[in-house]
Amino acid sequence: MLLTYNGICGRIYIMKKEEILEKQRKYLWSNHLLYYKDPLPLDHGDGMYVWDVDGNKYLDFFAGILTTIVGHNHPRVVERVSQQMGKLIHSSTLYPNENHVKLAEKLAQITPGDLQTSYFLNSGSEANETAVLLAQVYTGNREIITLRHGYSGRTQLAMSLTAQSTWRVGPTFSPDVKHAHNAYCYRCPLKMEHTLCDVACAQDVEDVIKTQTSGKIAAILIEPIQGVGGFITPPEGYFAIIKDIAHRHGGLFISDEVQTGFGRTGTYWFGIQHWGVEPDVMTMAKGIANGFPLANVITKPEIADSMTGAGLTISTFGGNPVSTTASLATIEVLEEEANPMHVKEVGDYLRAGLEEMQKKQPLMGEVRGKGLMQGIELVADRKTKEPTADAAILLFEETRARGLLIGKGGLYGNVIRIAPPLIATKTDVDIALKILDDAMTQVQNAIQ
Repeated sequence: MLLTYNGICGRIYIMKKEEILEKQRKYLWSNHLLYYKDPLPLDHGDGMYVWDVDGNKYLDFFAGILTTIVGHNHPRVVERVSQQMGKLIHSSTLYPNENHVKLAEKLAQITPGDLQTSYFLNSGSEANETAVLLAQVYTGNREIITLRHGYSGRTQLAMSLTAQSTWRVGPTFSPDVKHAHNAYCYRCPLKMEHTLCDVACAQDVEDVIKTQTSGKIAAILIEPIQGVGGFITPPEGYFAIIKDIAHRHGGLFISDEVQTGFGRTGTYWFGIQHWGVEPDVMTMAKGIANGFPLANVITKPEIADSMTGAGLTISTFGGNPVSTTASLATIEVLEEEANPMHVKEVGDYLRAGLEEMQKKQPLMGEVRGKGLMQGIELVADRKTKEPTADAAILLFEETRARGLLIGKGGLYGNVIRIAPPLIATKTDVDIALKILDDAMTQVQNAIQ
C-alpha cells in the first residue's frame, strides 16, 4: 500500500487488526491493560483525530493519557524532530547539548517563582523518584507524605507513593512513605461538609506526620489534581496549608505536574498556580514533549546544589536531543495556538456543557476539574453516591462506537476522564458533548 504521512511517501505494510492482537497475546506480557472489550489498534493520527487499522476515525479526547498535548503529528513538532534526527539523535548527559540547555532555560521562564534548575529524565515515574531522592538528600530526612487515591508511577518507589491497590504490583517497597486523606470533597473521607470543614483534610496531613513519622519529613508530594485518582480537585486554600505543614516539619513541598502541567488546567502554565502556591520542587512529563519520552524535575538552585555533595551523576537518555527538540517545539505551539488562556476559554465551555448535561443525566454524580482536565463521576444513585464502574465500562463502548475516545479512572473505576489535546476548539467540544450525551442516554436506558 502506498501511503503519505506529513509529506513522506513510501510503501508501508499495515498489519490487520487480528494479526496485531495475536502478536500482542503471543509476544507481550499478558498484564498489559487494554481499553475496550474489543481492543483498538491505532494506525495514525492527525491533530484531534486518530484512525485505527480498519480505517475508523475517532475524535481523541484523552490524548494518549494527557500526552499528545498539541495534537497528533503536529507539523511543527514533526518538522523540528525530523531535522534534529538528521543531525544528532543521541549523546547522553555527558556532553552538553544546545537543545538541552535551551529547554531548561525555557522551563525556568514559565514555571512559577524561583524554580530555575532542571534535571531531565524519561518518565513521570523517574521524575517523582528523583524528586523524592532530592528531598531526602537536601533535608537529611527520609519520610515522605503523599495522599490516598494518588498515583505516582510504575517503579517500585513510585508504586509505594501510589495509594490505589489497582496500580500496585506486588508489595509496597518503601516504609518511608505515609498516606494522608485526600481532598475528595464529593466523598469527604472525614464525613464533613466542605463549606464547614475548614479544610480539615489538610490538617490530616499534619496528624499523619505527628502520629506515623518521626516528626521530621523529607517532603510532601501531591498532584494539584489527582489524575488517575479521578481528577479530584482540592478546594481553595488547601495547598497553602500543605506547604506550611511541609516546611514546619522540615520538608519540601513537591508538586507532581505530570498530568496538570503545560497549561492543561487553563489560566496558568502549571496546575499548582491556581492555588497561588510556589512549590519547592516540581515534576513534569507526559505533555512536555507531545509524546516523545521526556520528564523533568525543576527546583531552586540551592536545593539542586545539595545533590552535588551526594555525588555526580549521569542520565543515558535524559535531555535527549530529539526529545528536547520535541519539547521546545511543543511549547512554541502551545504559546501560539493553545496557550493557558485559550485552554481556560475552551475548558470553561466544556465545563458548562457538562454541567448542562448533568441536569438531565442522573448517572452524572459530579463534574469536576479545571481547564481541559474535566472528570465525570458516575453514580448509580445521586443520593447515596453509590459508584458504578459498570456504567463507565458501558459508556466507553458506546462512545467508541460513535467515534469518541475518552479515559477513565478513580479508585472505584467510575470516573470518566476528559482531557483532549489543548488545541481543541469549541467545535470539537460540541462534537464530543453530543456523542457523550447520546452515549450516556443509551447507557442509562440499558441499566434501567
